[in-house]
Amino acid sequence: MWDFEIGKSVSIMVRTWPFIVFRMIVYFGITLAYILATGTGASVGYGVGHISTDPDGPLSFALWGGVVGIGVVSIAVYWIREYIHYIVKAGHIAVMVHLLDGRDVPGGQSQIAYAREVVTQRFAEANILFALDKLVKGAIRAITGLIGGIAAFLPIPGLGGLVSFINTVIRLSLTYVDEIILGYNIRINSASPFETARQGVVLYAQNGKTLVKNAIWLAVIMWGVSFIIFLLMLAPAGAILYLMPGQLAGWAFVLAIVFAWAFKAAFIEPFAIACLMQVYFRTIEGQVPNPDWDRRLAEASSKFRELRDKALASFGGSRWTQPAPNA
Repeated sequence: MWDFEIGKSVSIMVRTWPFIVFRMIVYFGITLAYILATGTGASVGYGVGHISTDPDGPLSFALWGGVVGIGVVSIAVYWIREYIHYIVKAGHIAVMVHLLDGRDVPGGQSQIAYAREVVTQRFAEANILFALDKLVKGAIRAITGLIGGIAAFLPIPGLGGLVSFINTVIRLSLTYVDEIILGYNIRINSASPFETARQGVVLYAQNGKTLVKNAIWLAVIMWGVSFIIFLLMLAPAGAILYLMPGQLAGWAFVLAIVFAWAFKAAFIEPFAIACLMQVYFRTIEGQVPNPDWDRRLAEASSKFRELRDKALASFGGSRWTQPAPNA
């Protein structure tokens, strides 16, 4: 089945409890902002709607007020996404990497300060990490076609829909690969993050079958848990919206999705990353990047070519000429 140890991942989450609390504050704070913005927007809209001569004016304006409130918070979250990734995600990954390698890290709140120092040593600015993350995400999309897309050429009638579904599952299972590459970057204490990310993507691709298999298993587990959380959140979401003016009860499922997203980001996501890093670090142990995979990824992905160009332009960038002996 899968190659990760669930108990080990849970243990890492327990040992990094300051970051779990930090995640809860950040993501549930965002959820609260959505609730307040939706309620405020609906209340303002409901009041303005009474000016309208339309008998349905208050309800209609309340609905649109709620939409505007959600939109305002979504824009704010978009603008702070770099900070969230730099401080919350990267910092937590740095601590998890050290624990996976058996290194001690500080406990309590100092753990967050320690992680920030580690991340700052690798990435001086948040925008560098964010740019690197986007390039890795773009490069990873090519792995879907290189690993799973070959089934599209099999001459079996009616296979097209199945192949499309399989490739979709593979693509969704690769959600956290950029975090895994970030962990690899921190683990080897890289002085050239773009070059290390390039190597990390190639190492992932050349071990794709093993890593994607585990990612798919984990994705299934996460989807199941997330769906259960969504169902559990429908009741409190509906109760909150029932107290708001206008007919916003139909938005209960939207708010439930936001609640489920907060739980996923605070608890499920770090668990998944810990599981996948276990498999990735164990699988690539002793390997070197295969230049054939470097070439194939460059041919398949413009983002990977951009990543490779930045790596070659930075300190430590290299062109590989010898194939990996155990790839």
